[in-house]
Amino acid sequence: MIKLQIIGNLGKDCIVKEVNGKNVINFSVAHTERYKDAQGNQKERTTWVECAYWTDRTAVAQYLTKGRTVYAEGTPEADAYTNKEGQAAATLRMRVQNVQLLGGNSPDGQGANAGNVTNAGMSKGPVVTTTPAGNAAPVDDLPF
Repeated sequence: MIKLQIIGNLGKDCIVKEVNGKNVINFSVAHTERYKDAQGNQKERTTWVECAYWTDRTAVAQYLTKGRTVYAEGTPEADAYTNKEGQAAATLRMRVQNVQLLGGNSPDGQGANAGNVTNAGMSKGPVVTTTPAGNAAPVDDLPF
């Protein structure tokens, strides 16, 4: 099995769809790498991963909003195609098995470790674990 792990920011709000009677949450994660080239010039390269999270529980979708920092892992797929300019291009996709909400741009202000969503098994829905930030009290009334 090949496993892909990425930490990055969501490029737009997620989209929830129903496909053949099953729910899927689609979202895009961008990871930007900054480095110096051989001449010492600062460069940056962004890699986008199109993610599909198949789940029965879609309440997590309200937290998958543009700018949110997430950790996602799953199985990768790559598709080659020819773009509008006639150049060869590729798309990196991932079938998500685990997504964790990290700090940064969280609408509820909880910051780092705001939540964890994972598919523990094929027949189970996501399991949510919340770790409060700072000295905040534990959150017991999660909607999912």
